[in-house]
This record gives sequence, C-alpha cells and structure tokens, in this order.
Amino acid sequence: MTSSVSREAYGEASDRLTADTATATATQLASVADEILSVAGLLRAQPRLRRALTDPSRPGADRAELVRSLLSGKVSETTANVLGALVSGRFSKPVELLDATERLGVETLLATAERDGKLTDVEDELFRFGQIVSGDSTLEVTLSDPGAALERRVKLVQALLKGKVHVATGRLVEVALEGFGGRGFVASLNRLVELTAAKRDREVAYVTVAKPLTDADETALAAKLSAIYGRGVSLKVDVDPSIIGGASVRVGSDLYDGTILRRLNAAKQAFAK
Repeated sequence: MTSSVSREAYGEASDRLTADTATATATQLASVADEILSVAGLLRAQPRLRRALTDPSRPGADRAELVRSLLSGKVSETTANVLGALVSGRFSKPVELLDATERLGVETLLATAERDGKLTDVEDELFRFGQIVSGDSTLEVTLSDPGAALERRVKLVQALLKGKVHVATGRLVEVALEGFGGRGFVASLNRLVELTAAKRDREVAYVTVAKPLTDADETALAAKLSAIYGRGVSLKVDVDPSIIGGASVRVGSDLYDGTILRRLNAAKQAFAK
C-alpha cells in the first residue's frame, strides 16, 4: 500500500473491522482472518477481478455491492462488510487491493493472538522459525521455491510446526509461503515479525553477535536503542561466530555494523588500493 488513497481505503476498512469484531472471541476472529485471506488468494489468482474491484469509473458503492454479491453465502457478514468497505475506497493500482486484503487478514490474525495474550510468543516463534529455515539450505530452497506447489509446501510447514507454535503463528507462516506483499518467503517472515512487534508498539532490532549476549547486555542494548528510536525495541539475536567479534544491529533500513569482520574487510580493501 504505497499511495495515500489506498492507505485511506485500508484505514476505513480496518476501522470497520475493529468496530465489528470488538466483542468477538479469538476463535471468531481466526475465522474472519481465514475468510479474508481466502479472498486475498482469490484476488491473487484473478487479476481481472482485481481490476473490476478497483475500476475508478465505477462508483464505490457499486464495487462494494459487487464484492458482496460474489461473497454472499460464502463468508460471514462481518467479512463481507469489511471487504465491501475496502473496495469502496480508491486504489492507484489493482495490486494494492491485494496487498490491503492480505494486510487486513494478517492484522486479524495478530488480533487473535493479542486476545489470547500470545503476541510476544507469536513474534518469537516467527523469528525462530525464520532462523531454522535460514540455517538449513535445503529447507530454505524447498520453502522459497515459487515453482513448487503451494499445497505441498504448506503441508511441510504444518508437519514441522504442528503442536509446537500458536495457531496464529502457523497461519502466518502459510501467508509467508504465499509471498506476503509480493516478497520472497524469508523476507515475508521478517516483515511479519515486524508487524507483530508493531502491534506491541515496538521496533525490531536484528542483532548479530559472535557469541551469546548476557541478559544484562541485552537489557542495556535494548535500552540504548529504545532511547534512539523513541519506542520499545524487540531484540532478535543471531549468533554467528564468523563475524569474530563485535556486533551488527539492523533496525529497519538503519545498519550499525561494528563487527571485527567488517573492520578486517575494510583494512584489506585499504591495503589493496
């Protein structure tokens, strides 16, 4: 969602979703999330439908009625109303409607974890699974291959995670397999970690160190970063002995690389000149 008009449309649909599910249970929210994500899958598979639902020559009310007629009897009234509100807004490009629908589904999944008091767990589980995937080249290639059948990759993930993570975590990993926001699998996982942290009003700091940090070190680093960014920071620490020493910290597009490996590489380049 890059344009102001699509953000406005998303905001109105999100507000409608919040109001209509104010008293919903986590289970009911999960059902709505699945319905919204199913519609996102339909939009992904049918570009012509995306174009019809974002056609600026048609009044917003007509587009809302079109989506309601398509979904009648297939989804809950809540889902139909929320998506009706979404398509009645304006989008600069049809693909933005797909992005907005996916994002609504993800936010609804996160709301289920929030109602269960498990947002922190979901954030950590997504990060840990991303680490497992990145540490196993065969698994990463298998799950990241867009040419492989999605159903087969979903079944593999379900087998790996069954009984080990919150239900929302497993569903979010499936969203990543579908290429959340047009990203690759690993990038999708990282983005979902960040959205989960944002739900807790936190930034994510990816920290790479040569050896594990002590609890005191983590607390001090989190406090320093929180002071810089003006909000809480969730540390995601990866231990990589190859950096030799020091630390690398990435927050969004900001990178602080104080590793010994970087200094050695810089020295090598200087001597090579």
